[in-house]
Amino acid sequence: MPADYYETLGVANGANDEEIRRAFRKKAMEFHPDRNKTPGAEDKFKEINEAYQVLGDQEKRARYDRFGHAGVNGGGDRPFDGFDPFGGFGDIFDTFFGGSGRTAAQPRAGEDISQQVMLTFEEAVFGCERDVEITRTEACHHCSGAGNEPGTAVNMCSTCNGAGQVRRAQRSVFGQFAVTTACPTCSGTGRTFETPCSNCRARGFERRRRTRTVTVPAGVDEGMQVRITGEGGAGSKGGPPGNLYVQVRVQDHPLFDRQDFDLLHRVSINVAEAALGVTKPVPTLEGDPVDLEIPAGTQGGSFFRVRGRGVPHLRRNGRPTERRGDIRVLVDVDVPEKLNRYQRQLLEDLEYSFSNNGKARPAAKKPAAGRKRGSKSANGRNPRNKVDDEEPAPDPVETETSEPERDADAESGDDKQRGLFDRLKDSFSPTSD
Repeated sequence: MPADYYETLGVANGANDEEIRRAFRKKAMEFHPDRNKTPGAEDKFKEINEAYQVLGDQEKRARYDRFGHAGVNGGGDRPFDGFDPFGGFGDIFDTFFGGSGRTAAQPRAGEDISQQVMLTFEEAVFGCERDVEITRTEACHHCSGAGNEPGTAVNMCSTCNGAGQVRRAQRSVFGQFAVTTACPTCSGTGRTFETPCSNCRARGFERRRRTRTVTVPAGVDEGMQVRITGEGGAGSKGGPPGNLYVQVRVQDHPLFDRQDFDLLHRVSINVAEAALGVTKPVPTLEGDPVDLEIPAGTQGGSFFRVRGRGVPHLRRNGRPTERRGDIRVLVDVDVPEKLNRYQRQLLEDLEYSFSNNGKARPAAKKPAAGRKRGSKSANGRNPRNKVDDEEPAPDPVETETSEPERDADAESGDDKQRGLFDRLKDSFSPTSD
């Protein structure tokens, strides 16, 4: 036969609702399976819950008082067979038996603050110090966080009697529960003030603007963040302050791109320099250029490295190491879109040489010498109606660039091609006429 519900909860038949709720709370905390691991605790808890489901509901309790168990279970012995009283009960148990109430009175850490800082490319690579302006919550400077005017009385909250918590009834699947929450009068502090602070209005906190110097380590990159511990908002109820997180933004550089810890730089050379080789200065972030030897026959898209002049490597803790990345130099070969006649003739000579096993292109024959137009006769006068049939002088540029006749065996094909490349290289030089 089922036990008497009043006996199960340990209350008299005439107990009021508050006495029944207190008894249920006490019994449930004692026999809850998460707290009581002794054999039979789970069954006992089910009986306690079953009793409260009836006695905690005025309508069911009235039927029970009149008809006994038959009045609430339709003639059966177990009105809650098939019902799992532990389904999702962990969260409800914490809430109704003080879980949320305890956290309301516990120390809480202050808020974290996020701020952005814009760095130059060099500052991100080598590190720097930057001043950052922030707005954060601090203890009131007027009352030192007490919440009352200095020299005035602090009283115990009459609503919660200094506990900082109050209980209120709330219905659930188990009936009505006493829910513990922070006191609405004192906001969980347990105190009231005779004269609240005129600056913070009893909150104990205020918003203040501050400037903090942030040390940015060498090697940071776009999107990284630097954490400054304890520079966030003030904690409450003795909790620690929050942290300041500085988000790093990096300006673009006119000469370099960044790839991890390497710097990328582009160098342009002309076709003659690519064929013959050339020495090019490569800029560095320190300001002292490094000479880069580009070998003969370099193709466009080739990469070369300047070792140890890149970005410092970072350890896992964010501190830089002595190891640095490299400068990776990408070589672009510029093919001219326009040529003057001298450059065109040199390239045509090269094309002929490449197509004919390195042989030189035959030079154009010069016209035979004759009397110049307008030459005088023996008596010093121009003969009348005398027409000079000599061809006009060749164009100065074409004459200047004509290849002189050479002995085919006097110079090798490679030397001839190199000579053409040297002249072509000089013609592309900005200092050439």
